[in-house]
Amino acid sequence: MEKKKSWFDELKLNQKITGAIMLIVVIPMLLFSIGLYSSYKKSTVREVRIKTVNQASEDNSQLGKIVEFSNMSAQSFLNNQELKEFLRRLKDHEDISADEYLKFDRNIIAMLERQVNSNPYLYQIRVYADNNSFPEMMPILYHGDRMKELPWSQKYHSGDWQFDYPDKIMGESSGIGSDHLMSLVSDITNDYGEVLGVVEVAVEMDDVFPGLSSPDNGNWGCFQNEDGNIYTFDSKGDNPWKKSQREILQAAPESKKGIHTLQTEIDGKKVILLSQPVKELSGTYIQLTSIEGAMDDISVQRNLLIALLILIFFILAMVVNLVIKGLLRKFYSTLSVVRKVQEGNMDIRVSELGQDEMGELGIQINKMLDRIQTLMKENIDREVLIKNTEIKALQNQINTHFIYNVLESVKMMAEIDEEYEISDAVTALGGLLRYSMKWVSSDVTIRQELDYIRNYIQLMNLRYDFTIILSLNVPDIIYEQQVPKMSLQPIVENAIIHGIEETQEDATIYIKSFLQGDDYKIEITDSGSGMNEDQVELLRKKISGEVQVHGGSGNGIGLKNVQDRIHMRFGKEYGLKLSSKEGLFTKVTLLLPLTNVKADGNFKSK
Repeated sequence: MEKKKSWFDELKLNQKITGAIMLIVVIPMLLFSIGLYSSYKKSTVREVRIKTVNQASEDNSQLGKIVEFSNMSAQSFLNNQELKEFLRRLKDHEDISADEYLKFDRNIIAMLERQVNSNPYLYQIRVYADNNSFPEMMPILYHGDRMKELPWSQKYHSGDWQFDYPDKIMGESSGIGSDHLMSLVSDITNDYGEVLGVVEVAVEMDDVFPGLSSPDNGNWGCFQNEDGNIYTFDSKGDNPWKKSQREILQAAPESKKGIHTLQTEIDGKKVILLSQPVKELSGTYIQLTSIEGAMDDISVQRNLLIALLILIFFILAMVVNLVIKGLLRKFYSTLSVVRKVQEGNMDIRVSELGQDEMGELGIQINKMLDRIQTLMKENIDREVLIKNTEIKALQNQINTHFIYNVLESVKMMAEIDEEYEISDAVTALGGLLRYSMKWVSSDVTIRQELDYIRNYIQLMNLRYDFTIILSLNVPDIIYEQQVPKMSLQPIVENAIIHGIEETQEDATIYIKSFLQGDDYKIEITDSGSGMNEDQVELLRKKISGEVQVHGGSGNGIGLKNVQDRIHMRFGKEYGLKLSSKEGLFTKVTLLLPLTNVKADGNFKSK
């Protein structure tokens, strides 16, 4: 016992798993298969019998519905007073005007046609009048001579069913007629019993007896009425059981009530015969279902099963062993990566990937490591940006009160000397410096940013011999939106230095904003010198980071800083877009999210 235990412990993990699977799966499968075959043969016959009975019950239920609907439809036509009166006038050959024909067709015939079309079981209802000279109203009202084209016209009895005849009425609007119809034929009479016409309520025999036209050579059916007439047909015309019709009828079990079945042999083949009385049609429905094929299949399956089980045993053992080896190889490869990550190596990735669960685990670990590296880089960039901003803010705060006091003194001196232009310039400079030096949270409103730009342009106009005009078109809701501080000023500064200053002419900077769903856009356009396509493309690459930029004027670092701050604040889906036309204009468009929405007249954060 100890030796066996030691031997089992020394086996590899894949061998242990393979052996366990063989014991747990294969041996019970062999025992189960032996017992299964012994009952399979009996259950197959029982299932075929049950299926045949159930199908016959469903068909009988369907037959009852069709007969009931046919009777109801026939009574509806027989009790229609307008139809009977019109048939009387036709029989008496009264003069009927065209308007009366038209009115009867539109009202009564149309109503009867809707009644026929609303019944899915009906093939057609036709009324044959005792008159051959009026305009027929197809597909309902026909000349009496039309009925002569039907095989039952000379021998029918009112209220009886007529079986298995083709539709030979010419001029049918419904298209090609059926070859196998059965119908309830009734005389339409007046109150004195005088026949005014005949109504034919026709249905397709395929709908009433689906087994009569089964394309399956393993089935055959027929209907025998009380006169002993046999009705059967098949869609292909080559059903092999038709030649054994007499033997089938003799062997069929007698049944006066309910469904009876019998397992027997016809023409040396095992079959199940079913007999079912059809009271509604005064006849009996007989169906044959062959089980010869099922018995042959069972014998073949028995022989194949024995051979297959032996083959499966060996194949399964090899496949399971290979699969377990493959799974464990990926597992250990993934485990090795996890251990190296734990040691601090964040650049390693799982290389052995696949479509199974272990492959999915490797993919998810790789994605997790990529995401961790991305987050680490974003956190480092964010911290560097915050530190740089804090340092700049601290630098700007140096001696701010001294500078404000000096500017206030200069303003007062200018006003005393009535130098109001100088006073306004000093006021603008003070506002500009106060906005730049004041340490606030990283976000400001669009209104604050635009006030800063107004002061900035006012001071720039003191430097140049030409005038820069600022044109604003901004909705109230956008004035209150939050953006990173100094998001718009670098764009305006670029427009002046690299666009307007080169022209040395009066120019305008247009700032336009509008809503776009849950976002909004700000367009800053200058009427400066513009850029050619190569310059625009190079600047786009600098802004997106595809081309490295360094400190210095005119290299796009200001616009890239704005882009980076917007990405970190709102996400990569927001930021700058650039367009320009050389000699005409340059436009920078900012796409930003609405951070404040208006409610009851007040702006509130989302």
